[in-house]
Amino acid sequence: MWARRGLAKPESLDPTTQAMLLRQLYLTYYETRRFKDAVVVAEQAATLDVLPDVAHQDVARAKQALGDIDGAAGHLRLAARVGPANRRAFHWWTLGSLYFLAGRYSQAVSALQRAARWGTTDKPLYQGHLGVVRCASGQRVTDLQELSDRLAEVPAGQGYGRFILGQLAYYDGRFTEARRYLEAFVRRTSSGRAATAIALSGELDAARKLLAALEEPGQR
Repeated sequence: MWARRGLAKPESLDPTTQAMLLRQLYLTYYETRRFKDAVVVAEQAATLDVLPDVAHQDVARAKQALGDIDGAAGHLRLAARVGPANRRAFHWWTLGSLYFLAGRYSQAVSALQRAARWGTTDKPLYQGHLGVVRCASGQRVTDLQELSDRLAEVPAGQGYGRFILGQLAYYDGRFTEARRYLEAFVRRTSSGRAATAIALSGELDAARKLLAALEEPGQR
């Protein structure tokens, strides 16, 4: 593996090159599900002060795969703290997503509110996700159609946004639309890069469960 060979003499590498090689090694470990090794490599990269927020995001992703929700959350908070302002919303959103999938709705709401506050072009995604979490927690949300319309109009609505659009439609009683969005999300995510499918395995499971629920009588 060329990344490992390149790292054999770290004293001869500048920090940027070392960080690049460590991330290649991290992705190799992550895609082959060697998550403990991935954590070690990403934690090493986080000490180099080269895109440290990205390294903390990588640590969080591997820790989440290991089931260490609190450990992952800690690194996402660090990512939001050390990252540039234009990536802060993304890190808070990722934290909100983590808590949502773990069923920790109050913490998810708090993180997603921060994401929506910092967000710019992806703000409709963060606001839509916040609406989904509130619905899942039993709150009444009256602007589901408006949230859906705003998200569908921005680029974020074409990727991960389909997962959110499907749930917004489900909670709004638009079951045919929900099925269409969720099926598109599952199809695109499961056929893409291995790292993406692994990182979004929780979302894939949630989407498939909701699709199964939509097949029950009265949900057509």
